[in-house]
Amino acid sequence: MPSGKGRLSKAKPRMKRSRGRTGRKRRRKQLQNFMYGVNCSHKLEYVKLKKWLKDRGFQDSNLRPAEFWVTGRGLMTTKALQAGDLIISLPEKCLVTTGTVLSSCLGEYIMRWKPPVSPLVALCTFLIAERHAGENSLWKPYLDVLPKTYTCPVCFEHDVVNLLPEPLRQKSQEQRTTVHEFYVSSKAFFSSLQPLFAENTGTIFTYSALQWAWCTINTRTIYMKHSQRECFSLEPDVYALAPYLDLLNHSPNVQVKAAFNEQTRSYEIRTNSQSKKYEEVFICYGPHDNQRLLLEYGFIAMDNPHSSVYVSSDTLLKYFPPLDKQRNAKLSILKDHDLLENLTFGWDGPSWRLLTTVKLLSLGADEFTCWRRTLLGDVISARNEQQSLNITAKICHFLIEETQHVLLQISQLKRDQETLKKHLSLVEALRSEELKVLQKSAEILCELTVAMT
Repeated sequence: MPSGKGRLSKAKPRMKRSRGRTGRKRRRKQLQNFMYGVNCSHKLEYVKLKKWLKDRGFQDSNLRPAEFWVTGRGLMTTKALQAGDLIISLPEKCLVTTGTVLSSCLGEYIMRWKPPVSPLVALCTFLIAERHAGENSLWKPYLDVLPKTYTCPVCFEHDVVNLLPEPLRQKSQEQRTTVHEFYVSSKAFFSSLQPLFAENTGTIFTYSALQWAWCTINTRTIYMKHSQRECFSLEPDVYALAPYLDLLNHSPNVQVKAAFNEQTRSYEIRTNSQSKKYEEVFICYGPHDNQRLLLEYGFIAMDNPHSSVYVSSDTLLKYFPPLDKQRNAKLSILKDHDLLENLTFGWDGPSWRLLTTVKLLSLGADEFTCWRRTLLGDVISARNEQQSLNITAKICHFLIEETQHVLLQISQLKRDQETLKKHLSLVEALRSEELKVLQKSAEILCELTVAMT
């Protein structure tokens, strides 16, 4: 460390002061890098990307690619931004849409294929084909900055999926099934493209290639509605890949206005927030909790105000006696009112849905006729209120213990399974954030219980 070297140089006080200044400068730079990130616009892949975009009409913005301590790769601003400022304007020629695909060599094959392929299949096919083309691809500068791998649960190994919270684990397995079926149903179309390739299409359009293309579109596309074309199936055609713009990271604490400007024929984003010079510029993908962010985008947001911990119906029902004569009637009412799904704990404690569901299940035999009042939020009895809080607290503590147990499992696996470390770290971050939410909810429930006694 610089201070240590200074102590070794007592006979040279001027050298000591010089090294001290150097140390302070270094520390200031490290702090600045922590706060603002390291500018990466000099890197060859970004130089080539910016030139490629400029050739397509993109005017250089005030954004620069950078590496940030918390979020990784993103965009920093070189000037202070005020609410209403235009962050970026990306010309239509820079976007990858189904129109781009149809104007490529794939177009004639898509237009004559029956039954019609979906817009998503068309875009995935285009990405795989262009990546395979390598140096011959017109889109190479963009392809070169796309992630080589993704951290969505659809890419997780089975051992990692099993460590996800139960509702997310189920959705992850459903997503994996969807992608696999998507691949199987597209194989015949992929084979029809054989005349375009010297190699066998089976070695180009592999499952891993399709998974990469699907993740690229699922994590990076912007919403842009296109008119329906007969050559595509009836699924909505709403995808557009936006080079450079897609380097912007998500923050739940910002607001932006994003849309395609018909006058300028550009996709534009304006900020409703302020940003200091050299700070990272964020956009908001929506008010998503961390389970949704991980499932769809492959990351989580720390201290996410929308963080939720989900309570499955199986977990919930463990705390109610199966011999309750009104049990089936209560469950029927809850299903009719869609109150057995999306039961959550948040930073502000148990959700209204969770508490209402627990209150209805806690109704005594003499209180059951009051179930409609329960759904309206009325207090039925002090006994019902107290029992509901006690059961909700038990559920919360059960989830705390389960989360702590999983965190220990993850810690052990990270030591033993080096290849899984990246994905395990993501699940660990999700579980750690959920533990904080549950602990906060437990505090709130304790305060509510004390207030009742």
